[in-house]
Formats: sequence, C-alpha cells, structure tokens
Amino acid sequence: MCQLYIDPGTGGMLFTVLFGILSVVVFSLRALLMKLKFSAGGGKAVKANGKKIPIVVFTDHKRYWNVFEPLLDEFEKRHQKVVYYTCSKDDPIFDKKYEYITGEFLGEGNRAFTRLNLLNASVVLSTTPNLDVFQWKRSPNTDCYIYISHNPNDITMYRMFALDHYDALILSGDYQVQQARQLEKLRGFEPKDIEICGLPFMDEMKKRLETAGKPAEHERTVLLAPTWGENGLLTRFGDKVIDALISTGYKIIVRPHPQSFTAEKELMDRLMSKYQDSPTFSWNRDNDNFEVLRQSDILISDFSGVIFDYALIFDKPLIYTETDIDLELYDASWLDETPWTLKILPDLGLKLTEDNVDEIKTLIDKCIEDSSFAEGRDKARAETWEHIGEGTKRSVDFVMNKYNEVITKRNSEDQKAEDASQKSRKKFSIGVKG
Repeated sequence: MCQLYIDPGTGGMLFTVLFGILSVVVFSLRALLMKLKFSAGGGKAVKANGKKIPIVVFTDHKRYWNVFEPLLDEFEKRHQKVVYYTCSKDDPIFDKKYEYITGEFLGEGNRAFTRLNLLNASVVLSTTPNLDVFQWKRSPNTDCYIYISHNPNDITMYRMFALDHYDALILSGDYQVQQARQLEKLRGFEPKDIEICGLPFMDEMKKRLETAGKPAEHERTVLLAPTWGENGLLTRFGDKVIDALISTGYKIIVRPHPQSFTAEKELMDRLMSKYQDSPTFSWNRDNDNFEVLRQSDILISDFSGVIFDYALIFDKPLIYTETDIDLELYDASWLDETPWTLKILPDLGLKLTEDNVDEIKTLIDKCIEDSSFAEGRDKARAETWEHIGEGTKRSVDFVMNKYNEVITKRNSEDQKAEDASQKSRKKFSIGVKG
C-alpha cells in the first residue's frame, strides 16, 4: 500500500489554513443568522435612527488606552457624545470623570463580538484589525468604520485582510497610504477615505518628556528590553548577551516583556536567580516604562514596538537583533517590497548577531557616538510621524467630518423617502377621488 507522508511543517501550515477557512465559514453563518433574526424583527433598529449612537470607540484591550485617551479628551472638550466600548473590565476609562463620554464593558470574546455585530451607530473608531474577517463583523446598522493606527510602522505587518473592510483609515505616514492603495488595487476594493493625521499617543508622550526634562548626569546606561517567545532576544542569546553587557562596565537594566514571566517562567527564574540586582545591574518590571526609557542612553531590543518609541520620541540610538519573520501570512507578502519597518532599522542603529555579541561594547559606543544615527532618526520621524503635535486635533476633525457626512447622507435619504411617500399618497388620493 502506498502511504502519503506530510512533513510536520507542511502539516501545520495545512492545519492553519483549514482552521482559518472553517472559522470564516462558522462566523459567516453566525452573522447570517443574526441578520435573519434582525430582518424577522421588522428591521426596527435600522428605522430607529434616532436611537443610533453617534460615535463609538471600540478597544479590544485596555493596553490601547494611550491611543484613545487623548482623542476622548478632545471629544469631551467639544461636547461630543461618545460611547467607549472595551473588552477589559479594569479599563482606565472607568476612572475618568467625563460628562460626554460613556464607558461600557462589553464582555470578553464572543460575548463582546455578538453585541458589536448588531451595533446601531453612525461611526465606529477602532484600532483593532480583522474587521469582517473572523468574529467581528460589520453591523448592518452601522454606517462607517474608521481604523486608527496604534504603531508608527507598516499597516501590512498584520495578518492578511486586516484592514480591508474598514471604510476609512487614519494613518501617520505617506508610505502607509501607498501600501493601502496597492492592496486595494490588488484585491479589487474601492479606494478608502484615508487621512494622514499623525500619532496622538506619541504626541502625548513627547509632551510628557518635554515636561520631565533631561535626566541628571549619570554613568552610561544600557537598557535591554526584549519581547518574548522563541525569537525573543533572551531566548536566543540568554546568558551570553547578559554576560557581554556586564563585562562592558556600564550600568545595565534588563526589562523583560511581561508575558515572559508567564510563558517563559523557567527561563526567567533561572536568569533572575543567576543575575541578581547590584549597583550596576538591575531588573525592571515597572508598569510604566517612561522613566526607564528616559534614564537609559541606548536600547537593545528585538522586534518590539518599543524601539520606535525609543528612537522617535526619546531620540536615542538602538541595537536590534536579526528578525526571522515569515511574511507569508501577512499583508506584506502581497507587496513586492521590503516592509518599511525592516528597511529603516539600519538607519536607527546596529544589528546584534551571534558573531558580534562579544563585541557589544564597541557596538554600544559606536551607536551613541555616531551622528549618522541621529540623522536616521530624523529620517524615520519624517516618514512615519507626520504632523507632530497635531495628531489629536486632526484625528478628531477627521472623525467628526465622517460623522457629518453620514448624517448629511442619511437626512438626504430620509427626505427622498418622505418625498416618495408623499407622492405615492397623493396619487392614491387622486385615484380614490376619480
């Protein structure tokens, strides 16, 4: 008998694809059932435009509070009513004293998406990808969905089709617009309404840094802040990189990703036991990373979002590790170009490899003292952080413009329907008299 062999890698890929297809089918059927139930109910929610929520902000996790807080503050200043839906019971919204902003816990997982999928709103603003791809479906009762970026990098570094079903995008750089237009053309979608507004959360951190001022004079300080997982810096380099850093004689701060203490507990327990705090070495687990970023002189990290906060806001150099990312499942795989995130890294610092880890002191000194990296940071800011200091106002202006467009269109349609109804009644009246 002939036996078919599938290697584990291919088998895993096939399972992922089949699972993805099955998930789409299941959630599509669920959405269809919801729509049928809605239709059976006479479509009352659609007709009840007066009950529509004007603007909804949706976040799937409290970690995006820094993205939305400045926007909500601006809506509050404008006396604009907004409902903020969150999937985190302890979201910071519940500690705020707003008059025009209402916070509500949606629940978690399917419970949250079930409510969102029948949401009755004029505009929804979110930073959550994959609208209308898996659980989260476009509601038949919502007019406009707007995506706002929460990172200063490629919009193609999401899993495939992440932003396809949004009506509008708020972005921070022209290269992101070009990426969106290329994907629209390749997939046959109508062009979205796209506005480059900047990055409100980075504007706020920049203000905070300016208020705090420069740190006091201190010995050269190196911050090691890796992400977690098999490609994380501590998993790949472990003792070797820590030993090399200690040998520099500089002050070393290690700030692991919070998930490392759960997913890589054995590794973290071993490292923290071996390398204990001293005057020149410490572990940092502060909830807020602002002070540790401000006090350090250089960052060593891997494929972590903190590298752009550090380079663009704190204006400091970095050392990054090689990134072994399979782009096949990402939107980036559709485009015949290297993602901006990967192209810009050599302008921001030097690469750490297995071959040069023992020379880490030389890498550190060169990054700090070489002025070309300061020029690289200026280049990166110009390309990915437009309208510095204006992000909040521009973003809220854009949302309000979209809201006003929805209201104008709805009023026009209502007027046409009313005119048609009057015309029909008039014809009926004439027919009866005849």
